[in-house]
Amino acid sequence: MAQQMGNQPMIVLSEESQRTSGKDAQSMNITAGKAVAESVRTTLGPKGMDKMLVDSTGNVVVTNDGVTILKEMDIEHPAANMIVEVAETQEEEVGDGTTTSVVIAGELLSKAEDLLDQDIHATILAQGYRQAAAEAKEILEDIAIDVDADDSEVLESIAATAMTGKGAEASKDLLAELVVDAVQAVADGDDIDTDNIKVEKVVGGAVDESELVEGVIVGKERVHDNMPYFAEDANIALLSTPIEVKETEIDAEVNVTDPDQLQQFLDQEEQQLRQMVDQLKEVGADVVFCQKGIDDMAQHYLAQEGIIAVRRAKKSDMKALARATGGRVISNIDDITEDDLGFAGSVAQKDIAGDEKIFVEDVEEAKAVTLILRGGTEHVVDEIERAIEDSLGVVRTTLEEGKVLPGGGAPEIALALGLRDYADSVAAASSSPSRPSQTPST
Repeated sequence: MAQQMGNQPMIVLSEESQRTSGKDAQSMNITAGKAVAESVRTTLGPKGMDKMLVDSTGNVVVTNDGVTILKEMDIEHPAANMIVEVAETQEEEVGDGTTTSVVIAGELLSKAEDLLDQDIHATILAQGYRQAAAEAKEILEDIAIDVDADDSEVLESIAATAMTGKGAEASKDLLAELVVDAVQAVADGDDIDTDNIKVEKVVGGAVDESELVEGVIVGKERVHDNMPYFAEDANIALLSTPIEVKETEIDAEVNVTDPDQLQQFLDQEEQQLRQMVDQLKEVGADVVFCQKGIDDMAQHYLAQEGIIAVRRAKKSDMKALARATGGRVISNIDDITEDDLGFAGSVAQKDIAGDEKIFVEDVEEAKAVTLILRGGTEHVVDEIERAIEDSLGVVRTTLEEGKVLPGGGAPEIALALGLRDYADSVAAASSSPSRPSQTPST
C-alpha cells in the first residue's frame, strides 16, 4: 500500500515481507525455479521413484506424475509458480512429459545463471534461447516419423511409453491396447475429444482385469423394482424434461368443497402421467434416461410397460449416451419421435464392486466409451488413472499431429548435436561484419 505524503511516497509492508531487486532478485528467482525442478527430478524415467504427499487435511497421494506433485505442493514464490505453469501447460497440451519439461526448464535456468555471472545481459540470453527453440523445432521436424491413424502397433508403443515408471507399468501392454482402442473409437476424423472416454475406477481386483466398454456406464439404478434388469436390442429415449405433472407458472389457490372434486384432480394428474408414458411406449422406447425427476405414479406405469427408466442422470452422461447410441436429448415428451431414439444391443443393470450401475453396451461405432480400471487399493487405482490420462493425451496428440519421435533419448541427443553446430554458426555470423549479432554461443 502506498500513500502520498507531500512529495515522498510511503510504502507499508507486512513484517514478513522481503524486498529484493537487481541481481539479488534475479538470483533468487533462478534458485526458486531450480528448487522446483529438483523436487521432481528423482521421479523421472523408468527408475523414477514415487513420492508420497500428505496435505494439511491428512489426505495422502502417492504418485510420480510431475504435474500432480507440483499441484499438491504449497508453492508461494512467484518465479517457482511459473515453473509449475510450465508443467500445467504441458499437461493440458500433450498430457505427458510434465516432469521432463520442468527438469529442462530448471537446467536452462542453471545455465543462464552461469552466463549471467559472466555479465551477459538477460535479454541477450532470452533471445539466444528463442533462437535455439526455433532451431530445435526444425531439427525435430526433420527426424519425426509419420504415423497412420490405423497403425495400432506404433500407437500402443506410444501409450506404453507414457506409462513407463508409473504404477501401471506392470500391466502396460493391456492398458496401452485399451487406450488405443478407446481413442480410435471416439475419433471424429482429426477431431479427438478424450472427454468422450469416461474412466470408471473400481477398487478391488487386479489391474489386468481392467476392460473397455464400447458404450456408457451410468452410475444409477433403475427407478422401480418391477422394471426389467435387462433389455436386448433396446431403443433408448433421452429426456431433459421431468416425467412429472407440470406445475402452473403462477401461484394459484383452488378451493375443494367436495371429495369428488379432489378425486377429479388426482385422476387428471394420473391421466397426464399416463399420456406421457403412453407416448414413450408408442414411439417404441424400451429404456428411458431422464435428466430430471420421474413421478412415483409414472414409475409404476413405466414398470407396467416393461420399460427400464433411470432418473436424475448427469448432464455429462446424457451427452455421452447421445454420442454412443445416436439418440437425441428431447426437452418435450409430446415432440418425441422414433427418429429421436438411440439404439444399443444391450442395456443392463449390473453389480460392479458392490455398486449397481446401468451398462449401455454393444453399440455399433460407439463415439463414447468407458474404461473400467481396477486395482487392489484406492491409491493404486488413482495412480493407474493418472497413467491412463497421460497415455490418452499422448495418443490423441499423436493422431492429431500425425507424427512421432523415436524414443530412448534419441531426440535429445539429436538436438544436442544439432544445436551445437547451430551455435557455432551463430558465433561465426556474429563475428562477420555483414551480420552483427550479440547472441552468445551457449
